[in-house]
Amino acid sequence: MAARKLADHLSKNLVDEVHKWGSMKQTGITLKNMMEFGSKPTDRNLLIAAQFLHKELPIRIGRRVIELENLPFGLSEKPAVLKVRDWYLDSFRDIRSFPEVKNNHDELEFNRMLQMIKVRHNNVVPMMALGVKQLKKTLDPKIGYEDVAEIHRFLDRFYMSRIGIRMLIGQHVALHDANPLPDQIGYIHTKMSPVEVARNAGEDARAICLRHYGCSPAIDIYGDPTFTFPYVPPHLQLMVFELVKNSLRAVQERYMDSDKEAPPIRIIVADGIEDVTIKACFQWRLLCRLAVFLCVVTDVRKGGLHSSDLITAENALNENIDLGTGENVTMAGYGYGLPISRLYARYFGGDLQIISMEGYGEPLLLDFFPMNFQCYAFNLGAMLTVPGYLRACLSRGLGKSRYGQVQSSRDRCLSSLVSAGGFSGASALK
Repeated sequence: MAARKLADHLSKNLVDEVHKWGSMKQTGITLKNMMEFGSKPTDRNLLIAAQFLHKELPIRIGRRVIELENLPFGLSEKPAVLKVRDWYLDSFRDIRSFPEVKNNHDELEFNRMLQMIKVRHNNVVPMMALGVKQLKKTLDPKIGYEDVAEIHRFLDRFYMSRIGIRMLIGQHVALHDANPLPDQIGYIHTKMSPVEVARNAGEDARAICLRHYGCSPAIDIYGDPTFTFPYVPPHLQLMVFELVKNSLRAVQERYMDSDKEAPPIRIIVADGIEDVTIKACFQWRLLCRLAVFLCVVTDVRKGGLHSSDLITAENALNENIDLGTGENVTMAGYGYGLPISRLYARYFGGDLQIISMEGYGEPLLLDFFPMNFQCYAFNLGAMLTVPGYLRACLSRGLGKSRYGQVQSSRDRCLSSLVSAGGFSGASALK
Protein backbone atom coordinates (compact mmCIF):
# COMPACT_ATOMS: atom_id res chain seq x y z
CA MET A 1 0.00 0.00 0.00
CA ALA A 2 2.80 2.41 0.92
CA ALA A 3 4.61 1.72 -2.34
CA ARG A 4 1.40 2.33 -4.29
CA LYS A 5 0.89 5.60 -2.47
CA LEU A 6 4.37 6.71 -3.43
CA ALA A 7 3.63 5.92 -7.06
CA ASP A 8 0.34 7.82 -6.91
CA HIS A 9 1.97 11.23 -7.08
CA LEU A 10 5.40 10.43 -8.53
CA SER A 11 6.48 9.19 -11.91
CA LYS A 12 7.04 5.47 -12.22
CA ASN A 13 10.57 6.18 -13.44
CA LEU A 14 11.47 7.99 -10.22
CA VAL A 15 9.95 5.25 -8.06
CA ASP A 16 11.87 2.61 -9.99
CA GLU A 17 15.07 4.61 -9.70
CA VAL A 18 14.67 4.99 -5.94
CA HIS A 19 14.28 1.23 -5.56
CA LYS A 20 17.16 0.56 -7.94
CA TRP A 21 19.63 2.75 -6.07
CA GLY A 22 18.26 1.86 -2.65
CA SER A 23 18.99 -1.81 -3.31
CA MET A 24 22.65 -1.17 -4.10
CA LYS A 25 25.40 -1.83 -1.59
CA GLN A 26 26.79 1.07 0.41
CA THR A 27 30.50 1.82 0.30
CA GLY A 28 32.24 2.05 3.65
CA ILE A 29 34.48 5.10 4.05
CA THR A 30 37.12 4.98 6.77
CA LEU A 31 38.18 8.01 8.71
CA LYS A 32 41.65 7.34 7.36
CA ASN A 33 40.29 7.94 3.85
CA MET A 34 38.63 11.15 4.94
CA MET A 35 41.76 12.35 6.68
CA GLU A 36 43.95 11.62 3.66
CA PHE A 37 41.65 13.52 1.33
CA GLY A 38 40.94 16.27 3.83
CA SER A 39 44.55 16.96 4.80
CA LYS A 40 45.19 18.08 1.22
CA PRO A 41 41.94 19.57 -0.12
CA THR A 42 43.33 20.09 -3.60
CA ASP A 43 41.02 20.62 -6.55
CA ARG A 44 41.76 17.07 -7.66
CA ASN A 45 40.91 15.52 -4.30
CA LEU A 46 37.71 17.56 -3.99
CA LEU A 47 36.71 16.46 -7.48
CA ILE A 48 37.29 12.79 -6.62
CA ALA A 49 35.30 13.18 -3.39
CA ALA A 50 32.42 14.87 -5.23
CA GLN A 51 32.33 12.11 -7.84
CA PHE A 52 32.13 9.54 -5.07
CA LEU A 53 29.32 11.36 -3.26
CA HIS A 54 27.44 11.78 -6.52
CA LYS A 55 27.14 7.98 -6.67
CA GLU A 56 27.08 7.10 -2.96
CA LEU A 57 24.47 9.51 -1.61
CA PRO A 58 21.60 8.24 -3.84
CA ILE A 59 22.19 4.75 -2.42
CA ARG A 60 21.97 5.89 1.18
CA ILE A 61 19.12 8.32 0.62
CA GLY A 62 17.20 5.82 -1.53
CA ARG A 63 17.35 3.26 1.29
CA ARG A 64 15.82 5.74 3.70
CA VAL A 65 12.98 6.52 1.28
CA ILE A 66 12.18 2.81 0.94
CA GLU A 67 12.19 2.35 4.72
CA LEU A 68 10.02 5.42 5.28
CA GLU A 69 7.47 3.90 2.92
CA ASN A 70 7.23 0.58 4.75
CA LEU A 71 6.90 1.33 8.46
CA PRO A 72 4.59 -0.67 10.75
CA PHE A 73 1.43 0.50 12.53
CA GLY A 74 0.72 3.07 9.82
CA LEU A 75 3.65 5.30 10.77
CA SER A 76 4.47 5.78 7.08
CA GLU A 77 1.10 7.46 6.57
CA LYS A 78 1.48 10.12 9.26
CA PRO A 79 1.74 13.64 7.81
CA ALA A 80 5.04 14.43 9.50
CA VAL A 81 6.66 11.22 8.26
CA LEU A 82 5.37 11.86 4.74
CA LYS A 83 7.01 15.29 4.92
CA VAL A 84 10.34 13.71 5.90
CA ARG A 85 9.96 11.19 3.09
CA ASP A 86 9.39 14.03 0.63
CA TRP A 87 12.55 15.78 1.85
CA TYR A 88 14.53 12.63 1.15
CA LEU A 89 12.84 12.23 -2.23
CA ASP A 90 13.66 15.83 -3.15
CA SER A 91 17.29 15.28 -2.22
CA PHE A 92 17.42 12.02 -4.16
CA ARG A 93 15.94 13.74 -7.20
CA ASP A 94 18.37 16.68 -6.92
CA ILE A 95 21.43 14.45 -6.82
CA ARG A 96 20.29 12.10 -9.56
CA SER A 97 19.37 14.99 -11.85
CA PHE A 98 22.74 16.66 -11.32
CA PRO A 99 25.02 15.98 -14.32
CA GLU A 100 28.17 13.95 -13.95
CA VAL A 101 30.83 15.87 -12.03
CA LYS A 102 33.63 16.24 -14.56
CA ASN A 103 35.60 19.34 -13.58
CA ASN A 104 36.16 21.81 -10.76
CA HIS A 105 33.33 24.06 -11.89
CA ASP A 106 30.96 21.11 -11.66
CA GLU A 107 32.38 20.29 -8.23
CA LEU A 108 31.67 23.79 -6.90
CA GLU A 109 28.10 23.63 -8.19
CA PHE A 110 27.69 20.18 -6.66
CA ASN A 111 28.99 21.51 -3.34
CA ARG A 112 26.40 24.30 -3.38
CA MET A 113 23.69 21.72 -3.94
CA LEU A 114 24.98 19.65 -1.01
CA GLN A 115 24.79 22.73 1.21
CA MET A 116 21.12 23.18 0.28
CA ILE A 117 20.41 19.49 0.91
CA LYS A 118 22.02 19.69 4.34
CA VAL A 119 19.84 22.68 5.26
CA ARG A 120 16.73 20.93 3.90
CA HIS A 121 17.26 18.06 6.34
CA ASN A 122 17.96 20.19 9.42
CA ASN A 123 14.54 19.47 10.95
CA VAL A 124 14.33 15.75 10.21
CA VAL A 125 14.71 14.74 13.86
CA PRO A 126 11.93 16.94 15.32
CA MET A 127 9.68 16.15 12.36
CA MET A 128 10.10 12.42 12.93
CA ALA A 129 9.36 13.06 16.60
CA LEU A 130 6.13 14.70 15.56
CA GLY A 131 5.33 11.71 13.35
CA VAL A 132 5.80 9.33 16.27
CA LYS A 133 3.58 11.53 18.41
CA GLN A 134 0.92 11.40 15.71
CA LEU A 135 1.23 7.62 15.71
CA LYS A 136 0.91 7.44 19.48
CA LYS A 137 -2.53 9.05 19.28
CA THR A 138 -3.82 6.27 17.05
CA LEU A 139 -2.12 3.26 18.67
CA ASP A 140 -4.25 0.69 20.45
CA PRO A 141 -3.65 1.14 24.22
CA LYS A 142 -3.12 -2.61 24.43
CA ILE A 143 0.01 -2.36 22.29
CA GLY A 144 2.95 -2.61 24.65
CA TYR A 145 6.54 -1.51 24.54
CA GLU A 146 7.79 -4.79 23.09
CA ASP A 147 5.19 -4.66 20.32
CA VAL A 148 6.75 -1.53 18.82
CA ALA A 149 10.28 -2.93 18.88
CA GLU A 150 10.36 -2.76 15.09
CA ILE A 151 9.83 0.99 15.27
CA HIS A 152 12.64 1.26 17.82
CA ARG A 153 14.97 -0.56 15.47
CA PHE A 154 13.92 1.52 12.49
CA LEU A 155 14.44 4.82 14.31
CA ASP A 156 17.86 3.79 15.57
CA ARG A 157 18.81 2.68 12.07
CA PHE A 158 17.30 5.78 10.45
CA TYR A 159 18.99 8.26 12.77
CA MET A 160 22.31 6.44 12.59
CA SER A 161 22.16 6.61 8.81
CA ARG A 162 21.29 10.30 9.00
CA ILE A 163 24.39 10.93 11.10
CA GLY A 164 26.50 9.18 8.46
CA ILE A 165 24.95 11.07 5.54
CA ARG A 166 25.38 14.42 7.27
CA MET A 167 28.94 13.52 8.21
CA LEU A 168 29.82 12.80 4.59
CA ILE A 169 28.11 15.94 3.29
CA GLY A 170 29.35 18.12 6.13
CA GLN A 171 32.94 16.94 5.70
CA HIS A 172 32.91 17.73 1.98
CA VAL A 173 31.33 21.15 2.50
CA ALA A 174 33.72 22.02 5.35
CA LEU A 175 36.74 21.24 3.18
CA HIS A 176 35.81 24.28 1.07
CA ASP A 177 36.39 26.61 4.02
CA ALA A 178 38.99 29.14 2.88
CA ASN A 179 40.19 29.77 6.45
CA PRO A 180 40.03 26.50 8.41
CA LEU A 181 40.86 26.50 12.10
CA PRO A 182 44.27 25.17 13.16
CA ASP A 183 44.35 21.36 13.40
CA GLN A 184 40.95 21.19 11.70
CA ILE A 185 40.39 18.86 8.74
CA GLY A 186 36.85 19.48 7.62
CA TYR A 187 34.59 18.32 10.44
CA ILE A 188 37.42 16.52 12.23
CA HIS A 189 39.58 18.28 14.81
CA THR A 190 42.86 16.43 15.21
CA LYS A 191 43.59 17.97 18.63
CA MET A 192 40.21 18.45 20.21
CA SER A 193 40.14 19.21 23.94
CA PRO A 194 37.17 17.45 25.58
CA VAL A 195 37.49 19.74 28.58
CA GLU A 196 37.16 22.80 26.36
CA VAL A 197 34.17 21.32 24.55
CA ALA A 198 32.59 20.43 27.91
CA ARG A 199 33.12 24.00 29.09
CA ASN A 200 31.42 25.45 26.01
CA ALA A 201 28.56 22.95 26.19
CA GLY A 202 28.13 23.66 29.89
CA GLU A 203 27.93 27.40 29.28
CA ASP A 204 25.32 26.88 26.57
CA ALA A 205 23.22 24.58 28.77
CA ARG A 206 23.48 26.95 31.73
CA ALA A 207 22.33 29.86 29.56
CA ILE A 208 19.22 27.85 28.60
CA CYS A 209 18.59 27.04 32.26
CA LEU A 210 18.95 30.71 33.28
CA ARG A 211 16.55 31.76 30.55
CA HIS A 212 14.00 29.12 31.52
CA TYR A 213 14.13 29.23 35.33
CA GLY A 214 15.77 32.58 36.08
CA CYS A 215 18.63 30.84 37.87
CA SER A 216 20.90 27.86 37.41
CA PRO A 217 23.14 25.55 39.44
CA ALA A 218 26.85 26.11 39.08
CA ILE A 219 28.92 23.80 36.89
CA ASP A 220 32.30 22.42 37.97
CA ILE A 221 34.48 20.77 35.34
CA TYR A 222 37.22 18.32 36.29
CA GLY A 223 39.83 16.98 33.92
CA ASP A 224 43.14 17.60 32.23
CA PRO A 225 42.79 20.70 30.00
CA THR A 226 45.92 19.73 28.04
CA PHE A 227 44.53 16.34 26.97
CA THR A 228 43.49 16.29 23.29
CA PHE A 229 42.52 13.68 20.73
CA PRO A 230 40.94 13.53 17.24
CA TYR A 231 37.16 13.76 17.18
CA VAL A 232 34.25 15.70 15.68
CA PRO A 233 33.62 18.71 17.98
CA PRO A 234 29.97 19.33 16.92
CA HIS A 235 29.12 15.73 17.82
CA LEU A 236 30.70 15.95 21.27
CA GLN A 237 29.23 19.41 21.84
CA LEU A 238 25.73 18.06 21.19
CA MET A 239 26.22 15.05 23.46
CA VAL A 240 27.68 16.96 26.41
CA PHE A 241 25.08 19.71 26.05
CA GLU A 242 22.27 17.17 26.42
CA LEU A 243 23.96 15.53 29.41
CA VAL A 244 24.43 18.83 31.22
CA LYS A 245 21.03 20.26 30.27
CA ASN A 246 19.20 17.25 31.70
CA SER A 247 21.32 17.35 34.86
CA LEU A 248 20.66 21.08 35.34
CA ARG A 249 16.96 20.54 34.88
CA ALA A 250 16.84 17.72 37.42
CA VAL A 251 18.66 19.73 40.09
CA GLN A 252 16.92 23.04 39.41
CA GLU A 253 13.42 21.57 39.56
CA ARG A 254 14.25 19.80 42.80
CA TYR A 255 15.59 22.92 44.53
CA MET A 256 13.54 25.70 42.95
CA ASP A 257 11.08 25.76 45.89
CA SER A 258 13.76 25.15 48.52
CA ASP A 259 15.65 27.64 50.69
CA LYS A 260 18.78 25.58 50.21
CA GLU A 261 21.27 26.36 47.49
CA ALA A 262 21.26 23.91 44.61
CA PRO A 263 24.42 21.78 44.50
CA PRO A 264 26.69 22.19 41.48
CA ILE A 265 26.73 19.89 38.50
CA ARG A 266 30.00 18.02 38.15
CA ILE A 267 31.34 17.34 34.68
CA ILE A 268 34.22 14.89 34.89
CA VAL A 269 36.41 14.13 31.89
CA ALA A 270 38.47 10.96 32.39
CA ASP A 271 40.78 9.61 29.73
CA GLY A 272 42.31 6.16 29.41
CA ILE A 273 44.31 4.45 26.71
CA GLU A 274 41.29 2.93 24.96
CA ASP A 275 38.45 5.27 25.78
CA VAL A 276 37.38 8.60 27.18
CA THR A 277 34.47 9.03 29.58
CA ILE A 278 32.57 12.21 30.33
CA LYS A 279 30.24 12.09 33.31
CA ALA A 280 27.62 14.64 34.35
CA CYS A 281 26.50 14.03 37.93
CA PHE A 282 24.90 15.78 40.86
CA GLN A 283 24.52 14.87 44.54
CA TRP A 284 21.36 15.04 46.56
CA ARG A 285 21.30 15.01 50.34
CA LEU A 286 18.53 12.43 50.37
CA LEU A 287 18.80 8.79 49.40
CA CYS A 288 17.21 8.59 45.99
CA ARG A 289 16.87 6.41 42.95
CA LEU A 290 14.62 8.63 40.89
CA ALA A 291 14.43 8.45 37.12
CA VAL A 292 14.71 12.21 36.84
CA PHE A 293 15.12 12.46 33.09
CA LEU A 294 11.52 12.52 31.94
CA CYS A 295 12.29 12.08 28.27
CA VAL A 296 13.66 8.60 28.93
CA VAL A 297 11.85 7.65 32.13
CA THR A 298 10.06 4.66 30.58
CA ASP A 299 13.14 3.04 29.15
CA VAL A 300 15.35 3.82 32.13
CA ARG A 301 13.25 1.25 33.96
CA LYS A 302 13.54 -1.17 31.07
CA GLY A 303 17.29 -0.89 30.97
CA GLY A 304 17.91 1.09 27.82
CA LEU A 305 17.59 4.25 25.78
CA HIS A 306 16.04 4.21 22.33
CA SER A 307 15.40 6.80 19.66
CA SER A 308 11.72 6.07 20.11
CA ASP A 309 11.75 7.03 23.79
CA LEU A 310 9.92 10.12 22.62
CA ILE A 311 6.87 7.83 22.24
CA THR A 312 6.53 8.03 26.02
CA ALA A 313 7.78 11.57 26.46
CA GLU A 314 5.46 13.78 28.47
CA ASN A 315 5.34 16.59 25.91
CA ALA A 316 7.10 15.13 22.93
CA LEU A 317 6.36 17.98 20.55
CA ASN A 318 3.77 20.66 20.08
CA GLU A 319 2.06 19.87 16.79
CA ASN A 320 1.32 23.57 16.27
CA ILE A 321 5.02 24.46 16.16
CA ASP A 322 6.25 25.58 12.77
CA LEU A 323 9.29 23.36 12.55
CA GLY A 324 10.59 25.27 9.58
CA THR A 325 11.27 28.40 11.62
CA GLY A 326 13.89 26.89 13.92
CA GLU A 327 12.50 27.03 17.43
CA ASN A 328 14.80 27.95 20.30
CA VAL A 329 16.14 25.13 22.40
CA THR A 330 14.13 24.51 25.56
CA MET A 331 14.97 22.77 28.82
CA ALA A 332 12.52 19.92 28.31
CA GLY A 333 9.65 18.62 26.27
CA TYR A 334 10.92 17.16 23.00
CA GLY A 335 12.13 13.87 24.39
CA TYR A 336 14.75 12.88 21.82
CA GLY A 337 17.88 14.69 23.05
CA LEU A 338 19.45 11.88 25.07
CA PRO A 339 18.45 9.03 22.72
CA ILE A 340 19.91 10.89 19.74
CA SER A 341 23.02 11.72 21.76
CA ARG A 342 23.45 8.04 22.46
CA LEU A 343 23.46 7.30 18.74
CA TYR A 344 26.06 10.00 18.16
CA ALA A 345 28.20 8.34 20.83
CA ARG A 346 27.67 4.90 19.31
CA TYR A 347 28.49 6.13 15.84
CA PHE A 348 32.18 6.16 16.70
CA GLY A 349 32.03 3.18 19.05
CA GLY A 350 31.00 4.82 22.33
CA ASP A 351 27.84 4.77 24.42
CA LEU A 352 25.69 6.84 26.74
CA GLN A 353 24.24 5.36 29.92
CA ILE A 354 22.27 6.37 32.99
CA ILE A 355 23.48 4.66 36.16
CA SER A 356 21.57 4.91 39.43
CA MET A 357 23.63 5.19 42.62
CA GLU A 358 22.49 5.63 46.21
CA GLY A 359 22.77 9.17 47.49
CA TYR A 360 23.09 10.64 44.03
CA GLY A 361 20.87 11.46 41.13
CA GLU A 362 21.05 9.56 37.89
CA PRO A 363 24.63 10.20 36.69
CA LEU A 364 24.96 10.23 32.93
CA LEU A 365 28.01 8.46 31.55
CA LEU A 366 29.26 9.17 28.06
CA ASP A 367 31.89 6.69 26.83
CA PHE A 368 33.64 7.22 23.54
CA PHE A 369 36.84 6.27 21.79
CA PRO A 370 39.39 8.65 20.31
CA MET A 371 39.51 8.19 16.55
CA ASN A 372 42.30 5.97 15.30
CA PHE A 373 41.37 6.65 11.64
CA GLN A 374 41.56 2.94 10.83
CA CYS A 375 38.67 0.90 12.16
CA TYR A 376 35.61 3.12 11.82
CA ALA A 377 33.87 3.10 8.46
CA PHE A 378 30.94 5.26 7.44
CA ASN A 379 28.90 2.17 6.69
CA LEU A 380 25.70 1.55 8.62
CA GLY A 381 26.26 -2.18 8.88
CA ALA A 382 29.73 -1.69 10.28
CA MET A 383 28.59 0.97 12.71
CA LEU A 384 25.98 -1.27 14.27
CA THR A 385 28.63 -3.82 15.19
CA VAL A 386 30.80 -1.33 17.04
CA PRO A 387 29.05 -1.55 20.45
CA GLY A 388 30.26 -5.16 20.69
CA TYR A 389 33.79 -3.84 20.42
CA LEU A 390 32.92 -1.32 23.10
CA ARG A 391 31.70 -4.01 25.47
CA ALA A 392 34.85 -6.03 24.87
CA CYS A 393 37.01 -3.05 25.73
CA LEU A 394 35.01 -2.20 28.84
CA SER A 395 34.96 -5.81 30.01
CA ARG A 396 38.75 -5.77 30.02
CA GLY A 397 38.51 -2.67 32.16
CA LEU A 398 42.12 -1.78 31.49
CA GLY A 399 43.79 1.39 30.43
CA LYS A 400 46.57 3.20 32.20
CA SER A 401 45.09 6.50 33.27
CA ARG A 402 46.94 9.78 33.08
CA TYR A 403 46.91 9.96 36.86
CA GLY A 404 48.88 6.82 37.64
CA GLN A 405 45.99 4.40 38.15
CA VAL A 406 45.34 1.31 36.06
CA GLN A 407 41.65 1.34 35.27
CA SER A 408 39.27 2.35 32.54
CA SER A 409 38.17 5.96 32.25
CA ARG A 410 34.64 4.79 33.08
CA ASP A 411 35.83 3.22 36.36
CA ARG A 412 37.60 6.41 37.29
CA CYS A 413 34.45 8.42 36.68
CA LEU A 414 32.39 6.09 38.87
CA SER A 415 34.93 6.07 41.68
CA SER A 416 35.04 9.87 41.64
CA LEU A 417 31.37 9.96 42.63
CA VAL A 418 32.21 8.91 46.17
CA SER A 419 35.40 10.92 46.60
CA ALA A 420 34.87 13.71 49.09
CA GLY A 421 37.36 16.05 47.54
CA GLY A 422 36.22 15.86 43.95
CA PHE A 423 38.12 14.30 41.11
CA SER A 424 41.52 13.14 42.33
CA GLY A 425 44.44 14.40 40.32
CA ALA A 426 42.63 17.18 38.51
CA SER A 427 41.50 20.66 39.30
CA ALA A 428 38.02 22.06 38.99
CA LEU A 429 37.54 24.43 36.11
CA LYS A 430 34.87 27.03 36.69
